[in-house]
Amino acid sequence: MKRRQFLKTAAVGAAAGAIASPAVAQSMPEVKWRVTSSFPKSLDTIYGASEVFAKAVAEATDNKFQIQVFAAGEIVPGLQASDAVTNGTVEMCHTASYYYVGKDPTFAFGTAVPFGLNSRQQNAWFYHGGGQALMNDFYKKYNIYSLPGGNTGCQMGGWFRKEIRTVADLQGVKMRIGGFAGQVLQKLGVVPQQVAGGDIYPALEKGTIDAAEWVGPYDDEKLGFNKVAPFYYYPGWWEGGAALHFFINQAKWDSLPATYKSILTTAAALANVDMQAKYDARNPAALKRLVGGGAQLRPFTPDVMEACLKAANEVYAETSARNADFKKVYDAMVPFRNDQYLWWQIAEYNMDTFMIRARARG
Repeated sequence: MKRRQFLKTAAVGAAAGAIASPAVAQSMPEVKWRVTSSFPKSLDTIYGASEVFAKAVAEATDNKFQIQVFAAGEIVPGLQASDAVTNGTVEMCHTASYYYVGKDPTFAFGTAVPFGLNSRQQNAWFYHGGGQALMNDFYKKYNIYSLPGGNTGCQMGGWFRKEIRTVADLQGVKMRIGGFAGQVLQKLGVVPQQVAGGDIYPALEKGTIDAAEWVGPYDDEKLGFNKVAPFYYYPGWWEGGAALHFFINQAKWDSLPATYKSILTTAAALANVDMQAKYDARNPAALKRLVGGGAQLRPFTPDVMEACLKAANEVYAETSARNADFKKVYDAMVPFRNDQYLWWQIAEYNMDTFMIRARARG
């Protein structure tokens, strides 16, 4: 009797397995996508986030979902990556949202805004503060669904041909600077220039621009800015935690089974963490090499910083008055930022300040 019962149970289990197997197979179809990066292959950390993402997706799906990565210029120029997603030329891209403030200044919040959030606060806002939902509501207008896909951490203030001692020294400076920050610096006399990463060095070398900001020591050393502009300023107050995103064509995203949506979300989160970890690991040695090679490290003076903050607040008010989408996101971000810094000054700031002083004492 027990033997017959065992065989019956085994048969039922086998039948259930036969039913379940096709269901699993149906949720894992063969899919091939392309992702165009806004960055050149030479910038292995920021470009590499797409490779980390694609590899994770392939491994999680037993290679059923394959995503081929293309560098800036291989399909479309780096600053046209978003357009390629919107119009369906590619299924997705990896880019900085603030590259597209010319379409709408609200795009800036997807990357960073002047005197905004640091990288951890940015992730907190995206993942648990409603920020990503707000941005995806906005991106729908452009047929885009987005996933956070990297962060550089606080960036440097850039490379200048001359010293910036006062606000007056900014007058007439032609500076490569991306996103919303260009509008802020314009109030102080800077002439902002939108130049893709791979084109910055020749523009700086030829004198087409007088200054340029990119990311930080690791990338800046690779791009060789120290060879043509000696003064290296900090901090990059316009990018306290510059986030990158994977932009996915909305229709392509909607067509994916839930399993694949979950895998893409997880793979993007991996790329998000991995990018900043790489920058944090590699920036210190690169900074030492740059300074050892003659780079003149300089802080922006308090007067310059205060003038920039004042100008930023003016631009926020002006933009909010004429753009409802911008105002909606800005009004959500500011109280979140203020609460974050209320907390930050208690533990993080004091711990970091103590350890920095301890290091200085040897």
